[in-house]
Amino acid sequence: MFFPVRSSPMSSSQEKKIKILYGTQTGKAKSFAEILQREAEERGFQCKTLNMEDYDPDDKLAEEADKMCCLVLVVSTYTEGSPPEGAKWFYKWLQETASDFRVQKTLLGRLKYSVFGLGNSLYSEHYNEVGRKIDRYLHELSGQRILSVGLGDENVSASKMGGIEADFDAWKGKLWTALSKIGDGTMDTENTKVTSSTNKHGESSCEKGDKPCNRECQCKESADNGEDYYETTTDDEEEYNEEGGGEELAGGGDISMGGGGMVDVEDLGKVMNNMKKAKVRRKKEEESRKSGEPREMITPMLKKALEKQGYRLIGSHSGVKLCRWTKSMLRGRGGCYKHTFYGIESHRCMETTPSLACANKCVFCWRHHTNPVGTEWRWKMDDPNTVYLGALQNHVGLIKQFKGVPGVKPERFAEGLEPKHCALSLVGEPIMYPEINKFINLLHNKGISTFLVTNAQFPDAIKNLSPVTQLYVSVDASTKDSLKKIDRPLFRDFWDRFIDSLTALSDKKQRTVYRLTLVKAWNTEELENYAALVSKGNPDFIEVKGVTYCGESKASTLTMKNVPWHEEVVGFVQQLADRLEDYEIASEHEHSNCLLLAHKKFKVDGEWWTWIDYPRFHSLMKTYTESNGQKTFSAEDYMAKTPHWAVFGAKEQGFDPIETRFFRKKQKDIAGC
Repeated sequence: MFFPVRSSPMSSSQEKKIKILYGTQTGKAKSFAEILQREAEERGFQCKTLNMEDYDPDDKLAEEADKMCCLVLVVSTYTEGSPPEGAKWFYKWLQETASDFRVQKTLLGRLKYSVFGLGNSLYSEHYNEVGRKIDRYLHELSGQRILSVGLGDENVSASKMGGIEADFDAWKGKLWTALSKIGDGTMDTENTKVTSSTNKHGESSCEKGDKPCNRECQCKESADNGEDYYETTTDDEEEYNEEGGGEELAGGGDISMGGGGMVDVEDLGKVMNNMKKAKVRRKKEEESRKSGEPREMITPMLKKALEKQGYRLIGSHSGVKLCRWTKSMLRGRGGCYKHTFYGIESHRCMETTPSLACANKCVFCWRHHTNPVGTEWRWKMDDPNTVYLGALQNHVGLIKQFKGVPGVKPERFAEGLEPKHCALSLVGEPIMYPEINKFINLLHNKGISTFLVTNAQFPDAIKNLSPVTQLYVSVDASTKDSLKKIDRPLFRDFWDRFIDSLTALSDKKQRTVYRLTLVKAWNTEELENYAALVSKGNPDFIEVKGVTYCGESKASTLTMKNVPWHEEVVGFVQQLADRLEDYEIASEHEHSNCLLLAHKKFKVDGEWWTWIDYPRFHSLMKTYTESNGQKTFSAEDYMAKTPHWAVFGAKEQGFDPIETRFFRKKQKDIAGC
């Protein structure tokens, strides 16, 4: 039995077709395209989604126009205003065809289209350049815009709607409304006028006439002043959304829709529930926009992606996740390199972050760029106690799942329920959290050590940071060009910020570390420049680690060829040590492909003292706090002796002999088959 549900006028027409093309670098444009496809099918469209690299515009575009197919394009703008790798041919073909005098400009005269671009407004000269130009080229070939180009901004602090997902949702809502008007005949796309909100960003005409404005008219001034990229919402759209059409059905996920907008009566409750939830959500978002109240960092899309990766999310911007070394040490199979270098107990280490957001988009990001990006805090903020308690409860909850698991040692399991270390390096930039100092103090008050990693883009935050057990700065490259290529920072003055961050590190009295990630064929040839950077921050330690390949990702072109062998990392570190008079190789963890250079002040009577006396640190920290920072302390005040097996050159190569080394069964060699 079926029950009719109100839907858009388009949903009843099975002849209406949509083709969605996406061009992506990190996978975001693809995920947006998939959302559009799902919602289009729920509205009764025949829909197909393709990567631009699999689409031949020379054969297909004119054909789409003849078939009266609506084309929706979702494309990102990459480095220096270039299209994603897979979209280059499509982009080049459009560019050349639109400028070729031999091509009839009515080529796409019946094609209805709309474009959504993904970009970053910090690079204003190239902001959403690819999306805007594709929109312009299609228009120059007489394509009929059904909606002004949508501009999604990765820079949360500048995004009109508070984030790229919200920008997409706003544009998407208008897209469905525009398509519904085409379906009921109320919109004449042949005569659709291009609004100034489109042309002020460089399209082919503007409200002053049909000639290109080239950003020289008043439109340029309006764009630079940050006017809305979108047309105002129509009354029809408001009525449609309020009465339960459109986006509510899209949010249903598993609602079974029949042809012509029919829904199984058994699912009617789900439909009504989703309608109510979506209505409440829209109302809250609207009130938030009007009041200027900041948005939550964790959007539904982000929440789904992170939880799929095993995160436990806390509040609106924090998270925890179990490290594989935590699981390994629970089984007595060895700890991570921080156990070898500094004596942490991996099974008692809580990996967390108070800020999932970051100001970089590193090519080797092992979280595949599911986290948001931004240059300043513009989100709702949870108080430090909420973040601390949430992190502790979620981490312990994850540890409890190992109760009774074969191989887990009972004594290790009991210890794991009481974390003693916190690695603030999960994902994102923890130092962005405005209450980071209060959060750190809460950890110290509970006897939990702190290892904080920053990407060297917030020098003022480093200067104002309370003492931590060990402060890391990622030094992923040694020149401005290579840093831009590897870390892909959002800040335009990223190099100045990077150098200022290293300088700020040199003023810290507690333990400091440079973390170098070697990416073969990217940054392994910069020895002299790396050596010069050491004098900027004078770190206590320099960790050098070969990049970990985390599988294929649209975010970068890294492959296993970019992962250096351990012998290559050792060779690099030895050459680097030869250029640094005050440093020597102190330790290695062969399993992690990682080595430690230590300042010679940690070598006492010929023996290394790279480990940490954690009870001593907490005692010193208590005195520091009670004296309001008057009684300070240094890295040498809480160092401990490094065991023989952890010293570079030992036969164990950094593997703790009380642990049991686990080797996977050798897989069958099928080479040549």
